[in-house]
Amino acid sequence: MTVLVIAEHDNREIKGATLNTVTAAVELDAGDVEILVAGDQCQAAAESAAAISGISKVYLVDNALYKHGLAEPFAALVVSMADAYSHIVFSHTTHGKNVAPRVAALLDIVQISDIMEVKSPDTFVRPIYAGNAMATVQANEEKLVVTVRGTAFENAELQGSATIDVANAGDDPGLSSFLGQELTRSERPELTSARIVVSGGRGMQSGDNFHLVEAVADRIGAGVGASRAAVDAGYVPNDYQVGQTGKIVAPELYMAIGISGAIQHLAGMKDSKVIVAINKDEEAPIFSVADYGLVGDLFEEMPALAAELDKQDIKPR
Repeated sequence: MTVLVIAEHDNREIKGATLNTVTAAVELDAGDVEILVAGDQCQAAAESAAAISGISKVYLVDNALYKHGLAEPFAALVVSMADAYSHIVFSHTTHGKNVAPRVAALLDIVQISDIMEVKSPDTFVRPIYAGNAMATVQANEEKLVVTVRGTAFENAELQGSATIDVANAGDDPGLSSFLGQELTRSERPELTSARIVVSGGRGMQSGDNFHLVEAVADRIGAGVGASRAAVDAGYVPNDYQVGQTGKIVAPELYMAIGISGAIQHLAGMKDSKVIVAINKDEEAPIFSVADYGLVGDLFEEMPALAAELDKQDIKPR
């Protein structure tokens, strides 16, 4: 059989999570790996997908129906193509978590979510209990829907030359329509793709104090995140949230500022390569996963860190 990867893109470029997802799909060792690029005026994205190593064919569905990524028509399209595939693989992102369960339900098949390791085409390792334990699960089914935790797999290389086939749009179920959107725009890197992330927690005490986090982040070209406690308190918007119910990140450097380290937060960042924590409570759980910890008052330490970075004249990358 063949594996179908559902690409995420902005109609111009393939998003980084898709590269990790392709790596997982190749590790399935279940036959050829094909990829679906559905969007509006998305030829450039299809060409980007064709360059991903491990992809044998790109299916391009260019139709205004998929311009905004609405889950219902997207799921209907995937279902219309499903017969030819043993695995339908999504990134475990907001879009993937929105569409994949619909596909599994419509096909009445098993979904394995948030996989972190492929043991065989029917056996996977995935986190349970907020990432405090790992479960090996097996599904003896002819067809599976799978979502992939991108931070657990390497990026696929861009040395491929897959063919691009134009495919027809699926039927519109007529269950949803696009009314509008409010986008948060920032010069900072997006959290899930940032090399460095600086996050603030309840210890910031208010949203007005988040400039201390932002000042350090901007000096080193980092993304800015937050704990759920900080988001729930209204310090920052919810798209900053890192954790089990937020975004999963695994940057080269993660800085946790005023974050106690609840298990829900650790589940979203503990795979970071290097973790640095600043907290005035020396018993804070965050120190149990930190590579470097500083017990101190963040309102003194963060301005001092920003000043020291200015002396070092570090250029953001």
